[in-house]
Amino acid sequence: MADNNWLRIPHMFKSQVLLLIGIMVAAGCTKNDPPGQMSTADQMRLKAEKDKFDTSTPLTADTHFAAGQFAESNGDPVVAAQQYQAALKLKPDHQPSLLRLGMLYTAEQQYPQAIEIFQRYVKATDGSASAYADLGFCLELAGQSDQAESAYKSGIAKEPDNQPCRVNYGLLLARQGKMAEATTQLQAVLTPAQVHYNIASVLEGQGRTEQAKAEYSAALQLDPNLADAKARLAALPPEQITTP
Repeated sequence: MADNNWLRIPHMFKSQVLLLIGIMVAAGCTKNDPPGQMSTADQMRLKAEKDKFDTSTPLTADTHFAAGQFAESNGDPVVAAQQYQAALKLKPDHQPSLLRLGMLYTAEQQYPQAIEIFQRYVKATDGSASAYADLGFCLELAGQSDQAESAYKSGIAKEPDNQPCRVNYGLLLARQGKMAEATTQLQAVLTPAQVHYNIASVLEGQGRTEQAKAEYSAALQLDPNLADAKARLAALPPEQITTP
C-alpha cells in the first residue's frame, strides 16, 4: 500500500474525543454523601456536561474517525475498525475512514473486505491515482496480479507522474521477470540509482543473490551516498567459489 504510517489524531477532533471520555468518569463523593453515591451537585454538573455534549457535539463521521485514530494510536485495531465503520454509516464516502479501514483490513489479510473498501475509496476520490495505487497493492497482496496491474494502469492514466502507481507497478513487473518493462515504469519517477536499487531488492527477495549484488553495485556507482544500497549489499553473503 502507498501509505502505511499511522495518522495522528487531527487537532480539531481531540476535544470531542476527550469530552466523550470525560463524561463517562464518575465524580467523587463528598464527606456528607452516602457511600457509593455522587453528591447532588456532582450529579447536576455531570448531567449538564452530558447535555451540553449531546446538544452541541453530535456524533459525526469526523468524530468517529477521530475516535478510530485514537484507538489505532493505542494499538486497538478492532475498536478502530468499528469507529471507521460507524463513520461510514453516517457518511458512506468519508475518505479518511475508507482509507484507514482499507488499510486495517489489508493488515489483517481480510482481502475481500479490503478490496471492497478500496474500490469505494477510488469512487469517493473521483478515481485519484493514489487511491488506485492503494487498491492495486491490496489486489496484488490478495494474489490478483492482473487486476492489480489494471488498477495501476488506471492510476497512471489519471496521473502519469504518480509515484506510488509507477513504483508499485514497476515492482510487480520486476517480480514477474519483465525487467525492461519494470525499468521503464520506475524510470518515470525515480533516479537511475533508485531504479537499480529497487530492481536489486526484487532480485534479492527472489534469492537471486549475484544479480542483486550487480544491481546494488550499479546503484552505488551512480550514487555512492545511497546508504540503503550500501547496507543491503554488505549484508549479502559472499560469492561461494567451488573448487573442481
